[in-house]
Amino acid sequence: MTITSYADSALSILPPTIAIVLAIVTRKVLVSLGVGILAGILLLNQWSIIDSGSYLATKVSGLFWTAGPEHFLQGGQANSWNLYVLGFLILLGMITALITTSGAARAFAEWGKQHIRKRRDAKMLTMFLGVVIFIDDYFNSLVVGSISRPLTDRYYISRAKLAYLLDSTAAPVCVISPVSSWGAYIIALIGGILATHGIDDIGHLAAFVEMVPMNFYAIFALLLLFMVAYFELDIGPMKRHEQAARRGQLFDETKGNPPGAAVELSEADGGKVRGLFLPIGVLVGATIYFMLSSGANALADKGLTFSWIGAFEQTDVASSLFYGACAGLLMTLVLAIAQRLPLASIANALWVGAKSMLPAIYILLFAWTISGVIGALETGKYMASLASGNIPFALLPAALFILAGLTAFATGTSWGTFGIMLPIAADMAMGSHASMLLPMMAAVLSGSVFGDHCSPISDTTILSSTGASCHHIDHVTTQLPYALLVAVLSVGGYLVMGFTDSVAAGLATCSVLFIVALFWLKARSSR
Repeated sequence: MTITSYADSALSILPPTIAIVLAIVTRKVLVSLGVGILAGILLLNQWSIIDSGSYLATKVSGLFWTAGPEHFLQGGQANSWNLYVLGFLILLGMITALITTSGAARAFAEWGKQHIRKRRDAKMLTMFLGVVIFIDDYFNSLVVGSISRPLTDRYYISRAKLAYLLDSTAAPVCVISPVSSWGAYIIALIGGILATHGIDDIGHLAAFVEMVPMNFYAIFALLLLFMVAYFELDIGPMKRHEQAARRGQLFDETKGNPPGAAVELSEADGGKVRGLFLPIGVLVGATIYFMLSSGANALADKGLTFSWIGAFEQTDVASSLFYGACAGLLMTLVLAIAQRLPLASIANALWVGAKSMLPAIYILLFAWTISGVIGALETGKYMASLASGNIPFALLPAALFILAGLTAFATGTSWGTFGIMLPIAADMAMGSHASMLLPMMAAVLSGSVFGDHCSPISDTTILSSTGASCHHIDHVTTQLPYALLVAVLSVGGYLVMGFTDSVAAGLATCSVLFIVALFWLKARSSR
């Protein structure tokens, strides 16, 4: 079976384009991803049906059993990562369902009724939790969603708005936090780039911290989220979802139950708020422990001394999430038994909770498969090659932001985009204007998060939908106008930064454009 490379061909972007356009037009995610997968496999195998079938079987089996870096950057552990993430989803569904059955979710909603008096406060609390829980984007989206959903439901906040709150805190916070799985990965990439170019006058961590104010999209996505949540600046599809939520329709019921919804459960009387916070607290604490422990073991195996950044750089995120969820589920079961819930109710909750995660698991499996196909097509390399040419240097920060955004959008992975485009940005800067090294790499980070936010095939976007129990395409279409708005002002900031060689000027430009955007949003939302 001969696989054809499309690294130099625009055909490499055809499969993801087909999948994304179909998903938005038809709103049938699995069908759209399936068509994109088939298109990519046929391209790779020169339209041979037999070879394409064999290739598809290999890819699908590789999601579970074949070691190798086909879908993630942890070389040789792709199947383990996938299985741990799927296990984490199932366990979290069980925890959430059991918390609902115990009455703890209703108790938390009642507590919120006494202490959180406004819809705005419920959204602010969700955003606060999203900022505080910055360890990992998967962890952020799913755990904060489980905590906040009873409260946002109580105040008739749409699931689409909750998904936006989750998604627009998860990646933006993780990408600017050094003590996170994202931060550790980026710091490791930066370290390799600095060593390649013989730069030893700035440390890896110091370079990362210095890049934070240059990450315009992450900063202003968080600021816009705060303003939208606080002043209810709802436009387009988000406005329609919020209006429906005020009438009691939290999600589009014509599309069935979204992932994570456990509507078949009855709630017991006598539930306590601690029944929600103790399991989630154990889940959070245990996950952090396992992340640090696995990272420390990896450092020890390499003969390196322990450090927080080093531990997060070497940690096994997927297994840590899974074992943390095991601890959380154990605590939930202990509380349920102490509450004397009938064993039949406990068993039903576990079954319903696991089953509620199946739609998200199906989408995730399809997204991972198309990600592997896109990787074989070398779509990312083709997108990155567009940056080389006769682009004036002053335009490069803005051009890199746009190209990184398009690459992450087409491939569905910001991490993969980091790995491909950060070295390219560094080579461009060192070849002509070394002082722009960090700003240009920051533009890549910024654009990658933007593309990830917009992409229907991004696993982070999928899991934000799952955490909010929102239909996936509804989340994508409602978040898109806000992501595009922040992207536009980010491009303005990078253009000014490129021409002036001043980060402060770029930030000032973004700030002015941000204020203008707020007035525009206010006018649109009041119509």
